[in-house]
Amino acid sequence: MSKQSFKVCFCFRRIFKLQATGPPEDVQYLFNRYSQDGTMTLDQLRYFLIDFQEEKHATREDAQAIFNSLKHLNIFQRKGLHLEAFFRYLLGDLNTSLPPSPTVHHDMTAPLSHYFLFTGHNSYLTGNQLSSNSSVKPIIDALRRNVRVIELDLWANDKKDNVEVRHGGTATSPVELIKCLRAIKENAFYASEYPVIITFEDHLTRNLQEKVAKMVTETFGDMLFRPESEYLPEFPSPESLKKKIVISTKPPKEYLDIESNTKGRAGTKKMKDSADEQPRTKEKHSSRDKIEIEGTVNEAKLEEEEELHQDEDLQNAVPDYRRLIAIHAGKLKGGLESWLSIDPYRVRRLSLSEQELENAVKTHGTEIVRFTQRNLLRIYPKGTRIDSSNYNPFVGWMHGAQMVAFNMQGHGKPLQIMQGMFRANGGCGYVKKPDFLLEVGANNEVFDPSAPFPVIKVLKVTVYMGEGWHLDFRHTHFDLYSPPDFFVKVGIVGAPADTRTKETKPIEDDWTPSWNDTFEFPLTVPELAILRVEVREYDTSGKSEFAGQTCLPIAELRSGIRAVPLHNRKGEKYKSVKLLMCFKFEDTNLSNESSL
Repeated sequence: MSKQSFKVCFCFRRIFKLQATGPPEDVQYLFNRYSQDGTMTLDQLRYFLIDFQEEKHATREDAQAIFNSLKHLNIFQRKGLHLEAFFRYLLGDLNTSLPPSPTVHHDMTAPLSHYFLFTGHNSYLTGNQLSSNSSVKPIIDALRRNVRVIELDLWANDKKDNVEVRHGGTATSPVELIKCLRAIKENAFYASEYPVIITFEDHLTRNLQEKVAKMVTETFGDMLFRPESEYLPEFPSPESLKKKIVISTKPPKEYLDIESNTKGRAGTKKMKDSADEQPRTKEKHSSRDKIEIEGTVNEAKLEEEEELHQDEDLQNAVPDYRRLIAIHAGKLKGGLESWLSIDPYRVRRLSLSEQELENAVKTHGTEIVRFTQRNLLRIYPKGTRIDSSNYNPFVGWMHGAQMVAFNMQGHGKPLQIMQGMFRANGGCGYVKKPDFLLEVGANNEVFDPSAPFPVIKVLKVTVYMGEGWHLDFRHTHFDLYSPPDFFVKVGIVGAPADTRTKETKPIEDDWTPSWNDTFEFPLTVPELAILRVEVREYDTSGKSEFAGQTCLPIAELRSGIRAVPLHNRKGEKYKSVKLLMCFKFEDTNLSNESSL
């Protein structure tokens, strides 16, 4: 058994043995229950998979694959598994908490509005919203993580003869649009074959719109989705758009006005040109820029100014550029009721800031749900999030918002939750909405997110043990003078009634801690719930240190004893760190249909 020494002072060291943790009592009990005379045969293992792990379709071939995965270990016996081999299987890669071979299993033939989409915000930024660099790298990273909606802000370059991507009105550096388009083309379907939507925030003159149309057409060619008519009566399905690039933007009202020959608009042009000559941190091109700089939160006014009169302006836009737009974006004249109005003959995309949404759901919750049954709703971070932080995505998801746009370049709890949501459906970047968000009742009523819901499931979670930290971290990473004191926080994030967190007791001075703690979580909306697990290292000062996390969609969580790999703050999986946990569901025979 190996040892570790920790230097306390010049003449004194503390020596700790690295103890090998044996199987938890529950594992020993289950092995004895499903085996005979200390050996578990192939058929007995298959019965364990079906009966306890609830893998109803497990075959002898599945059990044989487990046998084969253990053959390289000295503990493997040809006749069957001994307890130690059974224990190693439970901690192995074939015993994951989500389906082991990620496959798309949701119905992908419904309209786009029936899905949540993995959506990025200002996808080109490498850091904060005010002074970081613009680059193709975050775009590539996002696409390779199955992000399906990429946002690009289009501006004229300093010479006004080409198009660049940057966060206008800030000190962020630009990147050429053509580089972004090529990066998207080369990486769009690296991890998923389902469509990539590019949302343009357009600040261009007509001649530059022509240039963009040519760039987009030549770069994507047949990959580009071009609808047969200018307006779609219904969105196409992800299945029908496989390996297609879809363009979505709002009418470029500001610069169309500039090109007008009227005296008033000529004056506007002069003002814009004068502003262009100033440093980027002082640009006045759009209300949104001002919001980012001054930290105001008047996103409603911003979007209204940028998106009014969409039909009129589209008619004036460059024809080739107009034909690129498959998903039309914009707000109608008037207030929230007008924005949420439904046109039976065509669908569109509406954008609201996180603050606008929070205000809107207080008075128009069911109208938002009804709007998102046919149309797309995009939510974006408020302008004061200059550090590229994110927000609670469940306000949007509970109301059917398909595009909850996040800053993907950082880390933190909201982004980890977002990553957890899109581990569902094979990680393809599209998750089918629960039926209750799409249904209309006999009296034309829809789901009311503000209504109280009954508990329809209870999730029972047992945290047995953890391992792998001593392989992935330096032995003084957590504590200079002793092994770490790990504890686990387990919680549900989702509907307000479901959201809660519980934690184990800390285990002192142990790299392979055993907790054996069990928690119960009643669930009212399990379809949207995420299980969040975080390990921390306890400190008597009250400041605990991060030691791994994962977020798992409850809808796809597999019952039974499972190995749960942990990730770092950015969502990158550790090589060795994992927990052994058990998940069991109890149904209460109720459903959310009663809320309609």
